[in-house]
Amino acid sequence: MKNCMKEWEGTAYPKMLRDLPEIDVPLKGVRGWLLQGKDKQVAFFDIEAVGEVPPHSHCAQWGLMVEGEMSLTIGEKTRIYRKGDSYYIPEGVVHSATFLTRVNVIDVFDDPARYSVKGR
Repeated sequence: MKNCMKEWEGTAYPKMLRDLPEIDVPLKGVRGWLLQGKDKQVAFFDIEAVGEVPPHSHCAQWGLMVEGEMSLTIGEKTRIYRKGDSYYIPEGVVHSATFLTRVNVIDVFDDPARYSVKGR
């Protein structure tokens, strides 16, 4: 039997997810794969310990931590999130994140055009 972690190249996501279209993300150290729905997007992010993503806002977002540790500020509240934790960010609420370790997170966006695919 193959060593699954070696096959997965350090990410928690198996090849079936890494075969999805890659998201065009302008942040160094951030990769993602896109599952596109009619009115939602699901992003499977693999984020290195890149430091802080500055405050921003957009459509509603729900996320589930698969691996790693991050500090997430939603509005005025900051909390550390780890494997198994989930969060919800309402539409228009300013939020920011600091990635303390390499993080794998699944995010669902309430906008079918939140991200575009690389090369399109």
